[in-house]
Amino acid sequence: MKQLYRPRTERIFGGVCSGIGYYFDTDPNMIRIIWVVLTLISIGVGVIAYFIAWVLIPEEEDDRAEVISVT
Repeated sequence: MKQLYRPRTERIFGGVCSGIGYYFDTDPNMIRIIWVVLTLISIGVGVIAYFIAWVLIPEEEDDRAEVISVT
């Protein structure tokens, strides 16, 4: 089952766009560009939405952050 989370790696500010990108199996940079465009169009509402998402989306757990293979 897919779960939305903010990754501990490959994040620029809070990991919200990276988490959304991984959840929808798309490039996180595309999500960042869309987010910036929507923020500029909506006169800054995207910034508030980003901080709300930052608070609501949980951070990645330690066991998902690093996968170690033992053979």
